[in-house]
Amino acid sequence: MTTERREAVAPTRLMTTVLDEVTVMLQEVLGEYEFADAEITMSTRFHDDLELESIDLVTLSTALREHYGDTVNLAAFIADRGLEEIIELTVGDLVHHVAASLPAAPAAEAV
Repeated sequence: MTTERREAVAPTRLMTTVLDEVTVMLQEVLGEYEFADAEITMSTRFHDDLELESIDLVTLSTALREHYGDTVNLAAFIADRGLEEIIELTVGDLVHHVAASLPAAPAAEAV
């Protein structure tokens, strides 16, 4: 079970780019729901704010893999988390994971 929480840090250019890309993917996933036009920030929670269901996470996982390749694996990212941690996941948590997973990401930007 993972209990790490990322502290607020100034977003890097990489994280800003990833946030923009993830936002587009989330808007596509949410396209049929009323949340499609919701403002998505680093602190947006998947469960409480966007009301994503497990099937939506599967769709998002597919979109992430299609865009970033196999290095970004949402299922592996959440696999070692408990239910409460999964419920509390934020877009920022995912952005940090994606940035850290990208092979070209310098270590300083992946923090």
